[in-house]
Formats: sequence, structure tokens, C-alpha cells
Amino acid sequence: MNRLQPGEVWLVDLGWAAKVRPCLILSDYPTDDELALVVVIPHTTALRGNRWELLLTKPFLKTGAFHLQQVQPVSLARLEKKLGSLTAEEFKSVKAKLVELLKLTSD
Repeated sequence: MNRLQPGEVWLVDLGWAAKVRPCLILSDYPTDDELALVVVIPHTTALRGNRWELLLTKPFLKTGAFHLQQVQPVSLARLEKKLGSLTAEEFKSVKAKLVELLKLTSD
């Protein structure tokens, strides 16, 4: 497997019920002394119109959104293939929305 990078979108097997779907990679490739996991945000086409759905139009994705409430770790073995990447600005908007969701400001 190629070494993945944060901001890339990969096709990931999320298990029996979740199926195989595109996921945005959030974390770095694990080092040898870490678990073989990466943190991802799944992409969904079942939109509900809530504030944690981040709509990004990419040619390699169906119409839908990355759902920030579904952040999860997945095993490297579940990553099937790279679909593409977000731009630096798009990835910056994802990170800003995660800061808001997780209340990571230093208030």
C-alpha cells in the first residue's frame, strides 16, 4: 500500500453494515510503534441537512457530504484504493469544522 496522507480520500471497507465507501483521511500514517490505524471521516450520500455534513464537490465522489459526527479509526487493512485528494483550502475547512464540533478552542 502507498503511504497515505491527511487530506486524501480513500475507498474504505467500514464493515458489513457500513459497506465500502469513500473516507477522508485525517491522521498521518502510523509509525512502527503505533497501532496500524488511521482516523477517517466517511462520505455519505444520505444527507440530512445538519450542520456537521460538509459538502464538497469532487469529480471522484457522488453528490454527498463528509459527515463529521462519524469520525472513526480504521485498520490500514481496510483501505482499498486512493480516489483523490482535497485541496489545501478544502482540508482547512474540514479541520476548522472539526475544531467547532469538538470544542477544541482555547476559551
